[in-house]
Amino acid sequence: MIDGTVVDLSRIQFASTALYHFLFVPLTLGLSFLLAAMETVYVTTGKPIYKEMAQFWGKLFMINFALGVATGLTMEFQFGTNWSFYSSFVGDIFGAPLAIEGLMAFFMESTFVGLMIFGWERLSKGQHLAVTWLVAFASNLSALWILVANSFMQDPKGAAFDPTTLRMQLTSFQQLIFSPDAQSKFVHTSIAGYVTAAVFVAGISAFYMLKKRHMELAKRSFRMAALYGVMATIGVITLGDALGFVAAQAQPTKLAAMEGLWKSEPAPMSFNLIAFPDQAKQENEGAVRIPYLLSLLVTHSIDGTVEGVDTLEQQATRKIENGIPAVLALKTLSKDPQDAAALAQFNAHEKDLGYGFLVQRYAPDLNNVTPAQVQQAARDTIPPVAAVFWAFRAMVGFGLLMLAFFVLAVLYTLRNKVQDKRWFLLAAVWMIPIPFLANESGWLVAELGRQPWTVFGVLPTWMSASTHSVGYMAFSLVGFVTLYSIFIAVEMYLMVRAIRQGPEPHHGGGDARPRPRPELAPRPVQAAAHATNLEG
Repeated sequence: MIDGTVVDLSRIQFASTALYHFLFVPLTLGLSFLLAAMETVYVTTGKPIYKEMAQFWGKLFMINFALGVATGLTMEFQFGTNWSFYSSFVGDIFGAPLAIEGLMAFFMESTFVGLMIFGWERLSKGQHLAVTWLVAFASNLSALWILVANSFMQDPKGAAFDPTTLRMQLTSFQQLIFSPDAQSKFVHTSIAGYVTAAVFVAGISAFYMLKKRHMELAKRSFRMAALYGVMATIGVITLGDALGFVAAQAQPTKLAAMEGLWKSEPAPMSFNLIAFPDQAKQENEGAVRIPYLLSLLVTHSIDGTVEGVDTLEQQATRKIENGIPAVLALKTLSKDPQDAAALAQFNAHEKDLGYGFLVQRYAPDLNNVTPAQVQQAARDTIPPVAAVFWAFRAMVGFGLLMLAFFVLAVLYTLRNKVQDKRWFLLAAVWMIPIPFLANESGWLVAELGRQPWTVFGVLPTWMSASTHSVGYMAFSLVGFVTLYSIFIAVEMYLMVRAIRQGPEPHHGGGDARPRPRPELAPRPVQAAAHATNLEG
């Protein structure tokens, strides 16, 4: 039995690593397409200001990309070091999309990033534009494969457990890639990255307008970011609704936690706008409810119903009782794979094997499981409701705030009045952290809402960790947090320095402030004497 503290420390270490990494990824995804759009305008119109924009924002993109790679590499190693049973159990499926991401998307992205940054004077306009678009597509392709791997953990499609090898094996690559969770999550996450980049560019542009620096670049960048952002924000909210609908089918416990729904109710169901969930009592304190809204949001029907925690725990109890014979049969098969009776017993109860594993945490001897232990395991199937509930509301609230911001931004910039709205420019600067907070909140909803499963319904988290010591995990956790905090500080320093330096001005554009006239170089004495001799 793995020490519970080791499991918790392993979870905290992976969560902290992922949260650090996810500060960089969305900006890379969104900024890459915004760069491609700026350069496309430059190539089609020939206006140098758009080249200046692409080069300046490209410099910030490169800083973010480099540190994003540095923070992401260790995550894949952690699967092998801290989650060894998980890697062994589902490595055949989980490793495939990660391998494709590394060999195809990341390789392509890394290669063309160098050409994009250093190829301005070495490639033709068309060649460089093609390279920039390839960087954008490769960045988003990389996200696709990573999210396919993650979606297998959320909704394991295209795989089956093999009792002879004691591992999950891939049965359909098509189902793995095109699972509803993978597709909706990829689109939702990618578009959230576009929103992040739009807010970032609009905020920095607003800073320049407040300082009356680089006005031409700032106004044009702000306009592109505003148009890009309003479309992306509408898209991310729409796709978020689709992702919630998928979650209702695949992970009803996550949905119940998101809504703070303890009891199943008849339709039409009310939506908990604000509440303070109490997990021990399984009730909400101080709830503010909006009638009919939950049915409409989740089922898109006024007659639709959503299962509450009480119903889901009853379902989990039955699955645990059905999964226990599967685990017992599996133990027999591990000693004698030809045991026909054990194989028949396993096949009859296979679909609830994971729930059998769940109760094993409290009852190592499954021949003597008590109803109290089953009930305790059933309660474990409900994720931490308060954390998921508030993370979901933070994500949605930030999303609506950004939609309102971009609507105003489009209105002001199309009327060419944004540079006169000092209060709005200040608000734009303060908006820069908002999409990052929204992204982190969304990640918490997705990953905390999956608990207590590493692979939902198949492999419990407590079984997945490696058998390290508590001291080793605590030491490595402190090391990771310290190192990644340094990365964040380096990112902030490099970004601020690049923003203060500003873009390299093109002839007649860029910084609108008058520049000092360069002093004339003194005339060489020898040349002057030679001229005098000629005159003489």
